[in-house]
Amino acid sequence: MSDYQHHVGHHFEHFEQELASNKLGFWLFLATEILMFGGLFVAYAVFSNTHAEMWEMASGHLDRIMGGTNTVVLIVSSLTMALAVRSAQTNNRQATGLFLIATFALAAVFMVIKYFEYSAKFEHGLLPGEWYTPHGADTPAQGNIFFGLYFMTTGLHGVHVLIGMIVIAWLWVKNAKGQFSSAWYTPVEIVGLYWHLVDLVWIFLFPLYYLV
Repeated sequence: MSDYQHHVGHHFEHFEQELASNKLGFWLFLATEILMFGGLFVAYAVFSNTHAEMWEMASGHLDRIMGGTNTVVLIVSSLTMALAVRSAQTNNRQATGLFLIATFALAAVFMVIKYFEYSAKFEHGLLPGEWYTPHGADTPAQGNIFFGLYFMTTGLHGVHVLIGMIVIAWLWVKNAKGQFSSAWYTPVEIVGLYWHLVDLVWIFLFPLYYLV
């Protein structure tokens, strides 16, 4: 038995079987995540067509620079996560740790930018439902519909980013203990799949809300 074989579940014959099974199971989980966000995308399609003029006016109050910056940040973080997986596969523990730290840091940058963006919406009363009390010109009367869906969708995505940060930190600790190598890197690859979904969802959210 190899030094890393003890990490493989007892119901699997070897690491390759465990990895294939875990990836299949996680792809099924990601399918349910897509269905969840898909419902919000359907709501977006309905409201953006029934309230087209309001939708365009409300979208103009989003900060495209912040949104664009966050898009670049997440794309780069997807690269660093992929490099972390590759480093684990090639027994480069130091590089794995560095790329995990880079991914975590980029995720933190995303959340900080999102904090400032949300703060501006609160300051100007651009909020969902009965809390919609806009200040300034060119604020549509029914903008609470747009911002309700905006906060729900981007907020749900933000929760996924925070979850990703937690599991990336967990990976870093396990990597620091020398638990990953070419013989066993299942958690790194699974978290990598999750993080790529987080990136992909934002790539759809950015043009839909900010560039409409």
